Amino acid sequence: MEKRKLGFWEIWNMSFGFLGIQFGFALQNANTSRIFDTLGADVDKIGLYWLAAPLTGLIVQPIVGYFSDRTWTKLGRRRPYFLVGAILSAITLIIMPNSPTLWIAIGTLWIMDSSINISMEPFRAFVGDNLPEEQRTLGFAMQSFFIGIGAVVGSALPYVFTNWFGIENTAPEGIIPSSVKWSFYVGGIVFFLTVLWTVYKSKEYSPEELKAFDESKKASLTNQEELSDKTGVTIKKQLLIGLVLLLIGALASVYVHHINSQGNDHKELYILSVGLLVAGLLFTMVSQLRKSNVSNGFTIIVTDLLNMPKTMKQLAWVQFFSWFALFAMWIYTTKAVTGHVFGTNDTTSKLYNDSADWVSVMFTVYNGVAAAVAFLLPVLARKTNNKITHMLALIFGGIGLISIYFLSDKIGLLLAMVGVGIAWASILSIPYSMLSGALPSNKMGYYMGVFNFFIVIPQIVAGTILGFLIKEFFNGEPVYALIIGGCSMILAGLLTLGVSANKKIDINE
Repeated sequence: MEKRKLGFWEIWNMSFGFLGIQFGFALQNANTSRIFDTLGADVDKIGLYWLAAPLTGLIVQPIVGYFSDRTWTKLGRRRPYFLVGAILSAITLIIMPNSPTLWIAIGTLWIMDSSINISMEPFRAFVGDNLPEEQRTLGFAMQSFFIGIGAVVGSALPYVFTNWFGIENTAPEGIIPSSVKWSFYVGGIVFFLTVLWTVYKSKEYSPEELKAFDESKKASLTNQEELSDKTGVTIKKQLLIGLVLLLIGALASVYVHHINSQGNDHKELYILSVGLLVAGLLFTMVSQLRKSNVSNGFTIIVTDLLNMPKTMKQLAWVQFFSWFALFAMWIYTTKAVTGHVFGTNDTTSKLYNDSADWVSVMFTVYNGVAAAVAFLLPVLARKTNNKITHMLALIFGGIGLISIYFLSDKIGLLLAMVGVGIAWASILSIPYSMLSGALPSNKMGYYMGVFNFFIVIPQIVAGTILGFLIKEFFNGEPVYALIIGGCSMILAGLLTLGVSANKKIDINE
């Protein structure tokens, strides 16, 4: 029994919801710092306030994935989560620009990002559920297309409302401009309607049908599971790693306590040090459970974090420095452009709000470039290899971020975003292509979920240390965060050359 091939419009319908998801995500990325800034956030604390997004993804995505695997309703297994997430996301997108205080905005970001993750997480599994293997590349490509379109429109909307429709982009102190508010309102409507389209225009296989599809692979999966058990990390090594992480976390916590006791306000660094303590505690606990021959979902999940294939471990470092750079850009571009490039920090002034609107245009450009370049990267990879292609793309992105320090006009800022767009296109596709051939098929879903850790963890690191670095070493100038991000992205490109993968990107002819 095999899954049937779907027609083009069937694949279109099942991916269409990603348009709304990315629309809302783009509004969040391009405008959250502006909202925080308007509501009085300190520049060195903006990164901390942004931590709601990656922390939410780290917690929500595996939970939603776990339960969606075990759900079956009249709407199927994944679609109920699409719908619930869309309803919650639409509500929070409307609430966000009406936040009366900074803390309400931070809390709303937390709920909004959780809601977006509820809809977004099952979409990747949706492709695997519904498409035969030979069509999955097309399915992910369709999702990437809608990611690009949604990001372009969502990022540009505040600028469009102001310059095309005359909606005000200025407001009294502490009030979000009307152009931003209407952008979020439209975003909420688009999010809900596009996901609703996918929910009612798509079908899912029943658990019985999916079980039948898996029967033919049962023997090979069993063999791979046995091999994994025999070659996995030892109890002794897991205990050692846990103890080392506990020691580093403890020393880091002592250092953070010391600098805070000296009158500095850097309590956000505790997030990083306590995170290391928690990771060390988990590895130590599981090593002792394994020593007592306890085997359950908890011990397997934590242990397999150390059983990652070699290629995945190498790509983890590439992802870490790539996403560290991206998060630096999302957090600090608004402050860098308004303050460093155009010389204003007055959130009530027309110059500030015009400059902030231009950041939306910059984000539109990099997303638009990414959508266009996505079709060219596979051609370059075919002529060279995916490592060279990813390295070049990341170097272009790093140069683009660094160049913002030297720019003083709007057109130059758009040109800088061309480099970022090339890098963004590559980050969305090539690492997954490099990874796909290195994973055991029986743990593909789990390790793809773990791979998201190397998107979330660098964002947490960036959110905790960038504010500290800017305040202590760069006189509170946020543009230096973009320079740090650019260097990080170039480093990621160079690390790509060390990845043990030479697989070419598949191209659908």
